[in-house]
Amino acid sequence: MKLLLIVGIGGFFGATLRYLVGGLIQNGEHSFPYGTLTINIVGSFLFGLVMYFSENLQYMTEETRIFLSIGFLGAFTTMATFSHESMELIEKGQILSLTIYILATVLLSLLAVYLSKSISTSIWN
Repeated sequence: MKLLLIVGIGGFFGATLRYLVGGLIQNGEHSFPYGTLTINIVGSFLFGLVMYFSENLQYMTEETRIFLSIGFLGAFTTMATFSHESMELIEKGQILSLTIYILATVLLSLLAVYLSKSISTSIWN
């Protein structure tokens, strides 16, 4: 029950921040989903840091790792929204935007995890 509460509290904060950051970046002015793209990249970077600190350095407790990775970042990152927005681009026939969006999301998110691990390794090793 304790871990469930930890995930729920983390999820509340992650979802709230996702709403604020996504709205701030997107601001209803763009048809391209910049807000979701940014959130996925930042979330992937932060996830890489959390996992490195918890798995390699053992700098955090299991509860902290669960709060940050499953709760906070699980709610902050937006792969469901990513899929929905990708479908909207398909339905609008915006295949070039769809291709850019998918490639940018996947490749830049992977790069963000790699960079966070590289930075962490160079600073704390």
